[in-house]
Amino acid sequence: MYGLGIVVILGIVILSMAIKVLNEYERAVIFRLGRIIEHKGPGIIFLIPVVDRMVRVSLRTVVMDVPSQDVITRDNVSVKVNAVIYFRVMDPTKAVIDVENYLYATSQLAQTTLRSVCGQSELDELLASREKVNMILQEILDKHTGPWGIKVSMVELKYIDLPQEMQRAIARQAEAERERRAKVINAEGEFQASTKLSEAAVIIAKEPIALQLRFLQTLVEVAAEKNSTTVFPVPIDLFEPFMKKFKDNKEQS
Repeated sequence: MYGLGIVVILGIVILSMAIKVLNEYERAVIFRLGRIIEHKGPGIIFLIPVVDRMVRVSLRTVVMDVPSQDVITRDNVSVKVNAVIYFRVMDPTKAVIDVENYLYATSQLAQTTLRSVCGQSELDELLASREKVNMILQEILDKHTGPWGIKVSMVELKYIDLPQEMQRAIARQAEAERERRAKVINAEGEFQASTKLSEAAVIIAKEPIALQLRFLQTLVEVAAEKNSTTVFPVPIDLFEPFMKKFKDNKEQS
C-alpha cells in the first residue's frame, strides 16, 4: 500500500508537469532539450516532463508608462516629458528567443527614443503638434521592435512639464497675442464704420432732407430720457412765414 501511494503521488506530479492549460490570450513557447519547437495554445497542451520547458507569453495589449525624461529641446529649453505606449506581442517565438526580456527592452527603447525625438523638436512643436510627435515616436519604436515580434500600435505624450519662468513667458506671449487680436478687431470695426459713414454721407449729399430727418430722429432718441434738458438749434427758415406776415400786418396799419 505504501508503494502504491508513492506511485500515485508520482503519477499526479508527472501529470501536472505534462498537462498545461493556456488561456485564450496566452501562447506557450516550448523548448525541447534546449531546441525550440512550434509555439502552442490556447487550451490544453502536453509536455514531456524534464525534457520540455515552457515559457508563457501573453498576446494582450500592454500599456506601458514611460518614466519622465529630462529633455533639452532644439531651441534650448529644458523640459520633462512623459509618455505612454501601447504594444502587443505578434510572434511569441521571436519575443522569447530574439530578445532577453521584451518588456524591459521595449521600455528602455521607448525612453531613449522619447529623449531623442523631443530633443530634435522645438518647444512650440511639442506643445502644438503632439500628434506629429506621437506619429514619429510610434514609427521609430515599431520599426525597432518589429524584429522582436512586437507591434507598437500607439504612442501618446502624457504631459510636458515646463519650468516656472518658461510658463510665465508663455503666459505673457499669450496675453500679448490676445491684445494684438483685440486691436486688429477694433481697427477692422473702425474701418467698416468709416466705410458705412462715407456711404451715408454720399446719400445725404444727394438728399439734404435726409439730414433733417436724421436730426429729428436723434431728438426723439434724446427725448426718451425724462430727466434731461435738450437744447437744439432751430432753422431760421421755420420763422420766415411768421416774420413775413408780421411785416405785412405792420405795413397795413
